[in-house]
Amino acid sequence: MKRRMRKVTALVLSVGMMLSMTITSGAVTIDEAQKKADELQSQKSAAEAEKDTLAAKLNSIIDQMNKTQEELSTKETEISTAEEELVQAKVDEDDQYNSMKKRIKFMYEGGNTQFLEILMSSSNIGDLLNKAEYVSKLSSYDRDMLTAFQDTVKAVEEKETKLQDEYEKLNTLQSSLVSQQTEAQTLISSKEAQIAEIQDQITDNANLLADLKAKAEEAKRLQEEQAAAAAAAAAAAKKNNSGSSSSGSSSSRPASSGNVVSGSGYFTHPCPGMTYQSSYFGEVRSFDSRPHKGNDYAAPTGTPTYAAAAGTVITAGWSNSAGNWVVISHGNGLVTKYMHHSSICVSAGQRVAKGQQIGYVGSTGYSTGAHLHFQVELNGTPVNPNNYM
Repeated sequence: MKRRMRKVTALVLSVGMMLSMTITSGAVTIDEAQKKADELQSQKSAAEAEKDTLAAKLNSIIDQMNKTQEELSTKETEISTAEEELVQAKVDEDDQYNSMKKRIKFMYEGGNTQFLEILMSSSNIGDLLNKAEYVSKLSSYDRDMLTAFQDTVKAVEEKETKLQDEYEKLNTLQSSLVSQQTEAQTLISSKEAQIAEIQDQITDNANLLADLKAKAEEAKRLQEEQAAAAAAAAAAAKKNNSGSSSSGSSSSRPASSGNVVSGSGYFTHPCPGMTYQSSYFGEVRSFDSRPHKGNDYAAPTGTPTYAAAAGTVITAGWSNSAGNWVVISHGNGLVTKYMHHSSICVSAGQRVAKGQQIGYVGSTGYSTGAHLHFQVELNGTPVNPNNYM
């Protein structure tokens, strides 16, 4: 009986030690998991703070980009206006030059006879002096006006050059801001990925912590049950040892080409190879609230374009809005403009004949497809091209 009592006592002590080790082991693991949870939460908070800083920086960059874009749009409008002013200044210069040539030709044609006739027709010396002074003033006026127009052209050219330089600087700044935006967005995406990874670790650790706590509770419950069973067995053994007739038992619970002239109007068609007319003079389109200043002739890229009438090429080059464009002065304030060429084949100052090729249809500048924008102006005001064709 004593041997049996010792075996029961040894079993109880063994079970108690095992359960004690399980609880101790579980408690240490829980502490480590809790410490890791705190560290992960701290890492997440730091990463979120860095993300917030990056987001604020990104918002600042975007605000600056919006401001720069507004300045670019304003500068584009100023450049477009300067281009119009330059064209008009060149037209005025050309008209004044032609007017002066006509007067000089009239005054000196056939020698100085007409000039002498003007003086000889004077009724008296006072009349003669007045007429001589008039002729002199007329010549001086022509020279002064021509000089003034030339000065205006130079001033507008300098203004346009300055605006172009400012535009390029703004464009460079915008490109830099785009790079900064991309870099900031990349860093934010990286930080978001880091936060997501930390959150996954927090979730995994939380699940592990919950599992450890559940196992610790289960181990505690088993320990209490085993202790109760061991106490009952000890009590029964003691009772049997004292001669009692009652007996006890214990159990343990398990764990769980050439000139082209068409039509009979003053103007020939500037793009006879067009496929259709895509826009009309005065038309208000969905993307622009302003009335259209000319006619748009849709045509495949490379379709030839022609001078609507004889005149002097005032401008032949690049414009931010008009792309490759040509402006022709026909005299008496009548001007035609041809925009969005893929390339041009005339130069400024050149005289062109009616129907002479000036370029090829393209989609340069502010254009949504290959076409020729044909614009007619009289004294600087756009008029309907159909009135001249």
